[in-house]
Amino acid sequence: MERFIKAICSPGAKGATVGCAPTQRVDLGAAVNLSDDMVAIYVENFDKYDPPIFQKKLFDRYLDKVVHVAGSGYVFVLVISILLVWAFLGIKFGQEEMWQVVISDFQAIFCYIFDSFLMRQQLISHDSLMSVAASLRSRNISNTRMLKQIVENQSEKVSEIECLDEDMIASEFPKIGWLGRLSNFVAGVLGHIVTVILYWVCIFIWIGFGHYCGWSNQWQLYINSATSALMVFVFVFLENIREQHRQYSESCMALVYKTDSALELRLRTITGNTIDNEPVVIPGPYVSRTQRAIYYYADVVGTLVGIVLMGIVLVVWIVIGPAMKFDANWWLIIGTYTGLIGMNDGFVLRNVFYHLGLHEDFAFDQVRSEDLAMYDIIGVPPPAEDEVLESGLSYRISASVGWFCSHQVVAVFGFLILIGLVVGASVMKWTTTGQLLCNIPPSIIESFFMIILISSQDMADAKRRAMLFNIYKRRRYLLLYVNSRAISGEK
Repeated sequence: MERFIKAICSPGAKGATVGCAPTQRVDLGAAVNLSDDMVAIYVENFDKYDPPIFQKKLFDRYLDKVVHVAGSGYVFVLVISILLVWAFLGIKFGQEEMWQVVISDFQAIFCYIFDSFLMRQQLISHDSLMSVAASLRSRNISNTRMLKQIVENQSEKVSEIECLDEDMIASEFPKIGWLGRLSNFVAGVLGHIVTVILYWVCIFIWIGFGHYCGWSNQWQLYINSATSALMVFVFVFLENIREQHRQYSESCMALVYKTDSALELRLRTITGNTIDNEPVVIPGPYVSRTQRAIYYYADVVGTLVGIVLMGIVLVVWIVIGPAMKFDANWWLIIGTYTGLIGMNDGFVLRNVFYHLGLHEDFAFDQVRSEDLAMYDIIGVPPPAEDEVLESGLSYRISASVGWFCSHQVVAVFGFLILIGLVVGASVMKWTTTGQLLCNIPPSIIESFFMIILISSQDMADAKRRAMLFNIYKRRRYLLLYVNSRAISGEK
């Protein structure tokens, strides 16, 4: 019973992250002392970066692989091809109500599944980044201690480090391929504040034609089909750019990890220090009860539970098909359910992305502070950092809109909208019009939130790329300093 209660309560808890970098081993042989002009002998260097592997069940590991495949270029091309086929067939069948209803259902089910994938992507990325930050800080403790030892034993102070060629450092760092650059450009266009404004202009134009069309079901289905196509594209595109960023970040972290390991090994070789790296604990973020409830929901959606629930709903929907004679109302039921849940997921996705991002920023700010402290110890200025330009009217507006949409009050408000739509449809006895009421507003709102999420993702990716490059650059300069001290000591 206790295990069951613990399993029920565990989702939503963002606990502490514990990380410990593997200690580099050297063979001291005899006592090693800097003044003896002796160095230790290299034995083993743990410089291979492996993405953090968490204790997951078999199904969870397979689900992670499915999420990675869903973000691949093959799936992206496949979905875009399906959208094009749908558009061409719509020339002939687009005026038929059943055609639009079926397309709406496909979109709703597709986006519901990708909601779960995006949520899981976000949780995996957060766990990985926090583990990397803890590992870097663990090694920083040892490197700081050994740098102090070198400084205490050196005969003369060093005022500066030999300048490394910036172009050379940049050439060593992983490059973004042409597909990545194209994706970043498209993400910048889609997430631009002008695109958001144009989106709402189109919505208000559609509303303006409502009276002319008699506020008919057909009029409602027009915007439903348009937002359905838009959402399918946005979801698969967002999944794709996140997967590209994951692969690129892992290649960057592999280089950072290798350089960090080389720095520790060189320091241990020079100083003969054998004290193991200490584990570092990064406390989990403090969250309110409301935010904890949002995290709880995100954890459920982003796990196998969310997919299983979707499967159960689909089975029930199919079973009741004969009783409803597979009419338009039956087709709309699944679209109504997934549309309402999808809208709520849009609010939650935006909230989780923002708040987990803040926690990641805090963790890597600590890494940066510890890095700069090592430069203070050796008495030389750190290398200049690459920065992401956070100015301009469009950036400020996008950032402000993103911040507002990520507030927990907005997420709660989204849930209240869901309740209101269900009540309204119930009053209308879940007729076709009543179900469209639960399809159209959620579709419009979720499309808006996904566009905002693309904007935020684009800005966050740029910051992460600059952050990883700066971490790598600081370690390259420190490695140059340590190597120069070793050479001067040998002389």
